[in-house]
Amino acid sequence: MITVLVVDDDQRLLRMLQRTLAYEGFHVVTAANGEEALAQVDTCHPELIILDWMMPKMDGLEVMQQLRAENNTVFILMLTARDALENRVEGLESGADDYLTKPFAPAELVARVRALQRRIAAQPIHQPLRFAGVLLDPRAHEVRVNDIQLTLTPTEFELLSCFLLHPRQVLERAQILNTVWGYDFGGDDNVLEVYIGYLRKKLESGGHPRLIHTVRGVGYVLREA
Repeated sequence: MITVLVVDDDQRLLRMLQRTLAYEGFHVVTAANGEEALAQVDTCHPELIILDWMMPKMDGLEVMQQLRAENNTVFILMLTARDALENRVEGLESGADDYLTKPFAPAELVARVRALQRRIAAQPIHQPLRFAGVLLDPRAHEVRVNDIQLTLTPTEFELLSCFLLHPRQVLERAQILNTVWGYDFGGDDNVLEVYIGYLRKKLESGGHPRLIHTVRGVGYVLREA
């Protein structure tokens, strides 16, 4: 499940988009203006932002330009009533990954979001992953829990990456095995359970609460207790 930040000063549209995307299985957070949007980016670290262009004080273009100036590679879908060719070009050249003009059908927006989701899934991990005090930095190959550095094996690191990429989403056993090891070891092999135990022990050292929970008959989920 990816986190989508929806930014629009139109509260009616904001609520509609939140309901629509939540129904489609996305974790949705919202902001009503540009300043709130930047704060949500720092707090929630969304993989995708649906960003309205025309907003008071700080408009969507300013938000996007600030994010790109900070080398933030979050995917951005720009929403705007400006449908002229030069406006679309300006939005895309400023860093938007896609552009949708108002009014639009919710089905079209969902299709655009799904297309960006596929692009997100296809790209290698470069940005740090964060959840409930856990920070995984793929570039430095470091993991910290509440600023305390952990030493993980490569397999433990990949297993934790798998969970951090899908917070609060129940992952089936075969899905995890295929992602981390490249194939399903089979129902009689307990390699996944063994590594889950290793990872839990390290993450919970120092009194940190359990984050990786067993979903009996299905698999595992990364969530706060």
